[in-house]
Amino acid sequence: MPTAQETSNIAAFHRFHDATNSGDGERIARTIDELVAPDAVIHAPLPMDATGPELLKVVWTGLLRAYPDVHITVEDLIAKDDKIVSRQTVTATHQGEHLGLAPTGRSVSYNEMFIVRYVDGQVAETWGVVDVFAQMKQLGAIDA
Repeated sequence: MPTAQETSNIAAFHRFHDATNSGDGERIARTIDELVAPDAVIHAPLPMDATGPELLKVVWTGLLRAYPDVHITVEDLIAKDDKIVSRQTVTATHQGEHLGLAPTGRSVSYNEMFIVRYVDGQVAETWGVVDVFAQMKQLGAIDA
């Protein structure tokens, strides 16, 4: 049976997930402001100067520009103490520039995994692995 902390973290995770699947950039930004601590550390190889909540807003703005129909399906969700681990499948149609690649109109489906650490109901730290290789291969940027 999940602890109160785990239950709270699962609820926060689902709020964030629901916002990201809405496709509404303003809702996503508001949810980031509510659920991500101002000093959150985002461990990901992202070539951006922003940090914390601002980094996530930049990432989501870019994703929505490239993939306005982006949808994330949570395949597995594990809560333990102050962390959530999720394995997800992302599906989308490439309709805007992404990672230097002009829109192709192609559909993509790729996997990602995240570990999220929460403090007092807010994201304090994240680690993410996104299968960018599969994404670029499906978009034709990398030979099969």
